[in-house]
Amino acid sequence: MSIFGIVLFLLIGGMAFWMLLFLLGFVLPFWISLGINQQMRPKRVFEKDDTEAN
Repeated sequence: MSIFGIVLFLLIGGMAFWMLLFLLGFVLPFWISLGINQQMRPKRVFEKDDTEAN
């Protein structure tokens, strides 16, 4: 029965390791690049005023 516990522990630990590796390798850079693109995009504050004037 202790072998089952060790295997279960290694399985859960391996799944957590690969999930963290995925998050650090793909999701975090994607999230950072979206934030940078959002900050660099020009804001349209007066968009409604321009459409009402036309």
